[in-house]
Amino acid sequence: MNTSKKLKILNPDLHFKLLKTIENKPSISQRELAKELGVSLGSINYCLKALIEIGHIKLENFNTNPNKLGYLYLLTKKGLMEKASLTVGFLSRKKLEYEALKKEIDSVQNSLQND
Repeated sequence: MNTSKKLKILNPDLHFKLLKTIENKPSISQRELAKELGVSLGSINYCLKALIEIGHIKLENFNTNPNKLGYLYLLTKKGLMEKASLTVGFLSRKKLEYEALKKEIDSVQNSLQND
């Protein structure tokens, strides 16, 4: 699958949350990412592979202790720029959701007051 198709498949909110979490916790495991973001381990694995392929993150090895090999997920320059763009979109979507919810709450409150 080419990278443009993979990028289109990624949910923008999940893409944003993944980049944000990885930036804050580069040594986080896939299992921890899945739990924190509320998605399956398979989904996280797929998303990480796609983000590596499109150049938003890179993977580096590190030793957490003498007997265990771990990975470090690092945002690339391209990934940081994408995170900034995704942040703007995320905030816009959440503001629209908030405004719609506020209108619905106001409508319900008004109908209760009129009853």
